[in-house]
Amino acid sequence: MNVFEAVDSRISCRWFLDRPVDPALVRNLIADAARAASGGNLQPWQVYALTGAALVELKGQVAQAIAGGDPQPYRSRREHHGVQLYGALAIDRNDAAARLNRYKRNYEFFNAPVALFIAIDRRLGPGQWADLGGYIHALMYLARGYGLDTCAQESWARMHRIVGPFVNMPPEQMLFCAVSIGYGDRAHPANSFRSPRAEPQEFCRFFGFD
Repeated sequence: MNVFEAVDSRISCRWFLDRPVDPALVRNLIADAARAASGGNLQPWQVYALTGAALVELKGQVAQAIAGGDPQPYRSRREHHGVQLYGALAIDRNDAAARLNRYKRNYEFFNAPVALFIAIDRRLGPGQWADLGGYIHALMYLARGYGLDTCAQESWARMHRIVGPFVNMPPEQMLFCAVSIGYGDRAHPANSFRSPRAEPQEFCRFFGFD
């Protein structure tokens, strides 16, 4: 898969096949993504990779923690995207219980067999946070090159009090997000739509191109 195909075919995959990922492939992916650009070559990303029994145990701890509540108010979700996602899943927008249950699938990594937690040193500034995003995107595009799918999940930052101790994250680091990795079930309704993108004229001004 070339880079253009990788960018175009990347989706936020919200359901994965029950198919393991070769651990060596995951190691290569994490290493290869480190070629992402960073100011001063600081490479500010910190990665914690989980699979197998460790991933099952963490999911169990989080499921117990959120069993009786809503980990995120729905008003913070992007309205149009929510309409697309819940429409694809035939969930009525007024069915709060069904929407909540679906949202909690975030904390099951949508059945993905591998989860990465991405963290950064708290002392670093906006430039390094931008670099962190560059690493995450490099990782997601490279994953497509291996035939994998991904989902970057900022919702996991809310679980830092569970994730931090579980992976022995030092206090000077801040959890930014998780990334689910696996072979996406492209036939699943949750993966049946493409989020729209703004047209270039809405965010770019061209000079000297005439």
